[in-house]
Amino acid sequence: MTLGPRLLVFSDLDGTLLDHRTYAWQPAAAALERLRLAGCGVILASSKTAAEIAPLRDAIGLADWPAIVENGGGLLAPGADGTEIAQTYAELRAAIARLPQGFTGFGDMTPQEITDHTGLPSDGAVRAQARQFSEPGLWIGTDADRDAFVAAAQDAGLTVQRGGRFLTLSFGGTKADRMDEVIDRYRPEHTLALGDAPNDAAMLERAEIAVVVANPASPGIPPLEREDSPGATRGRIIRTKAEGPAGWAEAVNAILDDLATTKDPNPHG
Repeated sequence: MTLGPRLLVFSDLDGTLLDHRTYAWQPAAAALERLRLAGCGVILASSKTAAEIAPLRDAIGLADWPAIVENGGGLLAPGADGTEIAQTYAELRAAIARLPQGFTGFGDMTPQEITDHTGLPSDGAVRAQARQFSEPGLWIGTDADRDAFVAAAQDAGLTVQRGGRFLTLSFGGTKADRMDEVIDRYRPEHTLALGDAPNDAAMLERAEIAVVVANPASPGIPPLEREDSPGATRGRIIRTKAEGPAGWAEAVNAILDDLATTKDPNPHG
């Protein structure tokens, strides 16, 4: 039987591998190269669209690996350019239009408005609108009205996730769901997940090793289940002090150092 990679890494982007303000990933370049040389896989997992992730995945050097797009709405295949269009998005927009008002989705915004809210360049804003499975947006109104909107969306069969800036609506599917598909395909010995926002929590819980990357601009991730009951946990939880890609690299290097000094009791599964 062919063995999978020793470590498969699942990484959120904004505020995790990408700096929250500059969107730079380069502070993690050396750690990414170390993963590549060790034969480890890196799966990008983000609320971003396939059209956004494909060129970024190429730039980082991860085109040989799939990516989880739109908060788990779908998977971008290795080497794909993200131009496929799904009918799901039109159906989702129609469902959102029937909900109480107060939610402004990406489909309601101009590219310039998306740039204003996200800091993305104009071409990046256009790619962010090339949605297939989900609709991120801003809530304009009170917290109480937002809670009523979320309840109405859930009653209509939609899933609502909160990220660092936006509410994201979809017909379901999470990063953790897609993570299971990727794990079933590659059969790694160990799994690591890194994230910074509440919509990463299920992915972090699913991984053997989880890293919560510091991001003061994020609502933060409350204590995970495995943190509350350390005696019954598998793997471990790490919370970084450094932010964004610097914290990402620090944690990844520490984990690789640890794996280099340990051996699995049953390395062939």
